[in-house]
Amino acid sequence: MPALPSWLTEPLWGQFAALLPERPEYHPGHPLGCHRRRISDRVIFDKLLQLLRFGCSYEAIADTTCSATTIRSRRDEWIRLGVFARLKQIALDSYDRIIGLVLDQIAVDGSITKAPGGGEAAGRSPVDRGKQGLKRSGMTDGYGIPLGRVLAGANRHDSPLLAPTLDRLDDLGPLPDDITVHLDAGYDSDKTRALLNERGLHGRIAHKGEKAPSQASQRWHVERTHAWQNAFCRLARCYERRTTVIDAFFDLADTIITVRSRIRQAWTTHRWDERPDRRP
Repeated sequence: MPALPSWLTEPLWGQFAALLPERPEYHPGHPLGCHRRRISDRVIFDKLLQLLRFGCSYEAIADTTCSATTIRSRRDEWIRLGVFARLKQIALDSYDRIIGLVLDQIAVDGSITKAPGGGEAAGRSPVDRGKQGLKRSGMTDGYGIPLGRVLAGANRHDSPLLAPTLDRLDDLGPLPDDITVHLDAGYDSDKTRALLNERGLHGRIAHKGEKAPSQASQRWHVERTHAWQNAFCRLARCYERRTTVIDAFFDLADTIITVRSRIRQAWTTHRWDERPDRRP
């Protein structure tokens, strides 16, 4: 069962492969030149997509094509090279050129998920009887395209994570002069308003004690993006212990979300040879 449809995996792999360094099929340092061939990068890439989508263990996804150790070692190699972060940035840049990021409307919110294995970014979850959990403070544009995140323990409050989350805007290049940040009642404090004023940002913050549905503002975009991310079982129930690995899987998921949204919006305005028969 494929983790993703071919109209999505093929463009992802094409760009991913362009970021990988060239490697010989056999290791040139072997004295006899007759050891096993290097496992294809495409095989490892497909395995990582399955891990991200289905949330299974490395041992469960390993088969005769490659072992769990090979998947982990190649994953760590690509993390050291920064391939996942570069892939996400390329997806954002292409989306901005073709569709356009809505950067004058920003939404930030936190989401708590399970982290049964603990790890560097895990903490006691206040919504899961003190079990280990992971919080991500996510930021999206006005449509819901993920722009960045900050990982922390589930026991961290959303408000202190706002500043490092907004720092991710620095990676986006030129920004509009007038930016509105949409926040829920958890950020309703003078400290948050002072932080936004220092950065020249306008805040639209829900007030504590007043019922206000997320549809009343632009906050629902970030809520939808959290739901998109939680559809990847590896993120909804995270067994990874290292923050760098978790960030790599989030970068891969954000790339998939961005490319899928770009194809979905361009389906009605553009034509290309591999265009899906119906709107994805």
